[in-house]
Amino acid sequence: MHDITNLEGRGIPGVGVASTEFIEAAAAQSKSLGFDPAIVFVQHPIQDRTDEEVRALADEAFPGIVKQISMDS
Repeated sequence: MHDITNLEGRGIPGVGVASTEFIEAAAAQSKSLGFDPAIVFVQHPIQDRTDEEVRALADEAFPGIVKQISMDS
């Protein structure tokens, strides 16, 4: 969240990617920072997935990331 806030503050568009486990935490941190970043959430968990499963998550998230970054530009 801090990285996206920093990038956006410097005029560099960004999109955060996190797992669904962090939806509430992202909302709370966004509120405390006073910044509402673009975030795409993927299915939790990520850590114990195979490379193929992580690629599938990335492929699934990619259109949302492109949409969010395009809206920001």
